[in-house]
Amino acid sequence: MENIILMIVLLVCLFTDIKSRKILNIVTLPTILFGLVFNMYSMGMEGVVYSGEGLLVGIALLIIPYLLGGMGAGDVKLLGAIGALMGSSFVFYSFIYTAILGGIIALLLIIKARGFINIMKSFLVNIVYFRSNLGSIIISKDKKSSISFPYGIAIVLGTFCTLIWGGF
Repeated sequence: MENIILMIVLLVCLFTDIKSRKILNIVTLPTILFGLVFNMYSMGMEGVVYSGEGLLVGIALLIIPYLLGGMGAGDVKLLGAIGALMGSSFVFYSFIYTAILGGIIALLLIIKARGFINIMKSFLVNIVYFRSNLGSIIISKDKKSSISFPYGIAIVLGTFCTLIWGGF
């Protein structure tokens, strides 16, 4: 049952994040409540702890990137909702898959936007001259040249990976 609810929530969030770059409270907050109630019903007070831990772990994993401006509150609430529904272990593995897939997506977008040859030239020049600012290859202070994408895509894909393959 919770797998079906999770898949529906993920697909709705994927659609809204791609379309409007928003993950809606009307989806995440009822999912959190459903996770708490469903797990309480199926496991008693242990279910409340199970859901509560999952919710807190999900939020804790993304709260720092959110506070630093790297993602929206909807992403944090979505990972919290996944945790409330599926538990702390599941949301942790989802986060690991999400981080890997998010990194791959970001790298592909950087290569597409800046060109692979230019990135490699810059990287090699920095290594040859022992420059300490290797981060300048990827990170730019100029907002116009910054690259971003709806992180909900990575969260959804990472969570589907956890559903399919589980933890490591």
